[in-house]
Amino acid sequence: MVAQLRRPGACGGHPDPAGLIETHISSLLLAGHRVFKLKKPVRLPFVDFATVELRHEACQQELRLNRRTAPRWYLDVVPVRKGPTGALITLGGAPGVEHPGEVIDWAVMMRRFDDRQLFSRLAAGGQLSTSMVVDLAEVVARFHAQQTPAPPGFGRAEATRHVARQNMTELAALLHTSSASPALHEAGAAASVVALQRWTEARGAELATLMDLRCRTGHVREVHGDLHLGNIVWAEGAPVLFDALEFNDTMRHIDTMGDLAFSFMDLIAHGLPRLAWLFISTVLEASGDHAALPLLAWWAVHRATVRAKVALLGAAGQGADAGALRAQAQRYLGVATRLAGLDRAAPPPRLVLTFGLSGSGKTGAAGQLAQRLGAVRVRSDIERKRLFALPPTARSTPGLYAPDATRRTYERLQEVADQALGAGVSIVVDAASLQRQERNALRAVAARHGAPFHLLVCQAPLPVLQARVAARQAEGRDASDATPEVLAQQQQWAEWPGADEAADTWVLDTDGSLDEVARRIEALPI
Repeated sequence: MVAQLRRPGACGGHPDPAGLIETHISSLLLAGHRVFKLKKPVRLPFVDFATVELRHEACQQELRLNRRTAPRWYLDVVPVRKGPTGALITLGGAPGVEHPGEVIDWAVMMRRFDDRQLFSRLAAGGQLSTSMVVDLAEVVARFHAQQTPAPPGFGRAEATRHVARQNMTELAALLHTSSASPALHEAGAAASVVALQRWTEARGAELATLMDLRCRTGHVREVHGDLHLGNIVWAEGAPVLFDALEFNDTMRHIDTMGDLAFSFMDLIAHGLPRLAWLFISTVLEASGDHAALPLLAWWAVHRATVRAKVALLGAAGQGADAGALRAQAQRYLGVATRLAGLDRAAPPPRLVLTFGLSGSGKTGAAGQLAQRLGAVRVRSDIERKRLFALPPTARSTPGLYAPDATRRTYERLQEVADQALGAGVSIVVDAASLQRQERNALRAVAARHGAPFHLLVCQAPLPVLQARVAARQAEGRDASDATPEVLAQQQQWAEWPGADEAADTWVLDTDGSLDEVARRIEALPI
């Protein structure tokens, strides 16, 4: 049937032969500015497209799900009919529509995008920028916030762990088939999978209580479900999420961290760990869901093994591309092994706290340092406003900077730091921390976890601070509410770090160009 649809005129009336892209469960026909996606008549442990009715239902589901994130790109579900000379897809007003033939299948009709702008290709070509990843994080955070909690029964620990267990079983079985090459066996892939199976089971058991708690508290939602870089495209100046997982309700109604961990893992797999941490940090700054951090590594390992399995499934039927797919499987197994900490002992997480007057460049330095460390950043300005249910760029309201609000803000920063360090994740706390007691409280959090603590003192000449604060106030686009008057007050009551704090203090001069400051951050003795 697919061969018939590739004939000139058979695919939506397009005059040229249709192009073809195949996956292990779908066929995509490229016809001019349209794409027609058909489900293959397969029955696998995780998907059943065996009948026309099931494929039609899956097409309808795909349209519904993807219109949440890509409404301009997902157009309709159209029938594939039996024509006089073979299968054809006819659109409204096309020749032959007056006497349609029997419906023999269904397709999702989509608007075609430039596949050179896929995040996977941009990442591979070194073209994926920091701003693109920040935009992606904000898009994903908004998408998750718009979804309602899943119906009861979805996302519970046992069901989640069963999916991971089944995936590992299928992956292990694939390594013993013809789709696995001698190179994979020589690389110890089978032993790696056994170790990953054990880790996934053991760590999943440790996380079961948290998984069930998050299920009860609304963090299990109908998310994208397949958010690797190949399902994200830069189109019309923004990231677009497409190809959401339509064929399995259980795999789609999951903890929001299951979505985040997929993109996080895939950025690492593409050699972009700094962007991976920027992505996670930006999403969590938007959502405030730092309590999910203990789940990050478990979900990321699961996602990496899923990609390894999918690559091996594709290698079984891709001919000339089989070698590349097997290499991809090996790469994802390596990523899973590293994320699980099975290849080497992981260094202990650390806590870095900034210190500095308004305008001293704390936020930028904290963000860059977090990427370098492989850490999340938490901003006091954002957490303070979250306590008052205010968006980050909302202007100050009465009581926002009262002593009690400041106390609660630093308690929140301590809570987030405790969550991160408890999850084995380093954290950079972006706060003024002008009072010794504020610094001591966060130093104590690090001590409870046996984590190294560092104070990053950001400093610049007073005229530079004044100019930065005035410019930021005029723009009105930052979470900080500092004014020149606030800066003047800070100079009067700030408690500068004493000699007893010097041993764990780094001093960063933030005057100069952005590139100069970036080089100084890279030179810090981490």
